Amino acid sequence: VWQRLRHRPTAMAGLAAAALIVSAALFAPLLAVHDPLTMPDPVGLRAAAPSATHWLGTDIFSRDLLSRLLFGARVSLAVGVASAVLAALIGSAVGFVAGLGRPVVDAMLMRGVDVLLALPRVFLLLAVFALWEGVPLGIVILLIAGTGWFGTSRLVRAQVRQLRDADWARATLALGGRRARLARQLLPHVAATIIVSATLDIGSVILLEAGLSFLGLGLRPPTPTWGNMILEGRTLLFSAPWIAIAPGLALTLTVIAFN
Repeated sequence: VWQRLRHRPTAMAGLAAAALIVSAALFAPLLAVHDPLTMPDPVGLRAAAPSATHWLGTDIFSRDLLSRLLFGARVSLAVGVASAVLAALIGSAVGFVAGLGRPVVDAMLMRGVDVLLALPRVFLLLAVFALWEGVPLGIVILLIAGTGWFGTSRLVRAQVRQLRDADWARATLALGGRRARLARQLLPHVAATIIVSATLDIGSVILLEAGLSFLGLGLRPPTPTWGNMILEGRTLLFSAPWIAIAPGLALTLTVIAFN
């Protein structure tokens, strides 16, 4: 896999960027010179330009922008990775049960997935977050994952149904093998689909969380997220553009890198 990967410049560029972003998030407490929540001088340092003390400047509350950017990366990546992995696990489980189950089970599960796909995900999340004050990070991850596994389940189900008709799969069942054993044998063949689906979901989930934070939902200030950082800087795009541009560029780079 590495030999194939390293001969693809775009893949290596994405891998390097993703590794840099993940490293910055993991070592945020060591890299951040200032406390992301401290407001040293709300008047004198309000929306201060980048300087030797504050490399990316400060926000409207005089908080160091670089420190908030680093800690915001932890939130965005935690939501993106955890939600995508959890959604992939749920979708894969449903896809395997539907693909290997009896026709009535398959029909019930897939019709249920069809109904859930018909529901607008963003509006559903907006309604929940609007009615729930101060949503914890764990609940945000569960809600996003719980509304994002439908597509993966259909992909896995389609591939499982195709593979279960192979001669070796039929032989496994004919020799008395259980469906659980057949599922374990099919998993390596379906793993690539699951991994690609989860990886693409990371970027979309990070964008979704940022959009919810930009609308003032999800995780609330003063917890730094890239979405609420852009929200705070939207009114100062001409006088202090660095407040919104820095998290906007970080968000764009992260999504492109994972995609």
